[in-house]
Amino acid sequence: MEKGNYTRIHEFILVGFSGVLQLQYFLFVVFLCTYKISLLAHMFIISLYNFSPNLHTPMYFFLANFSFLEICYLSTIVPNLLKNCLSHHKNITFYGCAVQMYCFLLLGSGECYMLAAMAYDRYNAICHPLLYSNIMRKVVCIRLVIGSWLIGTTVGVLQTILIFSLPFCGSNRINNFYCDIPPLMSLACINTKFNEIIMLLITIFIIIGPFILTVISYANIISTILKRHSAGMRKKAFSTCTSHLIVVTLFYMSATIMYLRPKSSYGMDEEKFLSLIYTIIAPLLNPFIYSLRNNDVKHAVKKIVCRIKIAL
Repeated sequence: MEKGNYTRIHEFILVGFSGVLQLQYFLFVVFLCTYKISLLAHMFIISLYNFSPNLHTPMYFFLANFSFLEICYLSTIVPNLLKNCLSHHKNITFYGCAVQMYCFLLLGSGECYMLAAMAYDRYNAICHPLLYSNIMRKVVCIRLVIGSWLIGTTVGVLQTILIFSLPFCGSNRINNFYCDIPPLMSLACINTKFNEIIMLLITIFIIIGPFILTVISYANIISTILKRHSAGMRKKAFSTCTSHLIVVTLFYMSATIMYLRPKSSYGMDEEKFLSLIYTIIAPLLNPFIYSLRNNDVKHAVKKIVCRIKIAL
């Protein structure tokens, strides 16, 4: 097809879960409740960090920043999803789709490196306890957070430009509930092999790279715990690290399956389910995984409750 024969697409249709029309209102209620609970849980962690001096440590500094990322991440996807659950016109403009993809990639990539930074913090706390305060200085923590945002920004810009410079023709129906790379590439009029290679390389850098760093950190952590610590210290260290490992596994596994499998293996229902895991379900579970298993958080909550009771 000649370039001049391409039909310019001005908007996309987000198919979402329109295949189950009788469940649209039920899905709206489920997603709305999930969104509200997630926002409140992440805001709670941020507030707890700000109002609890005993939590002003690198670990909780990263956790508070991670919660802020999660709030932005959810707000990029869910409000539009809620609108589409109640609307017959599930459209999004061409540029609106580009902005949504850019924000999603920025925040998702930033989360990957934030999780790696959190693993690095735990590695230093357990493997180098005497040097910990010197290694994880406040300026270092701030640089790691800024670095995560910069990497996310770079990935977002690069991938968004590559995808939206493709010529789209024919169908404008995106087989997902938000603007993601794989379903958009399937709408392109030309061979997308180059884009697939770039996506693979970026995915390796964004997902596999931080995952390997996290695995190496925890391999060293486990080795150190088993060698040096008493049974009581081992239990406390494993309790702290297990929460992070659960979050890392949930996030990385779903994202890896989504972006590293062959294009020919994309399945409509499977793809939406995987998208749900790392865009909605994981951000809902993360704050509870961190807080319910964390004694420091429980103690901080008790102190705040006691202050409120005294004030009243």
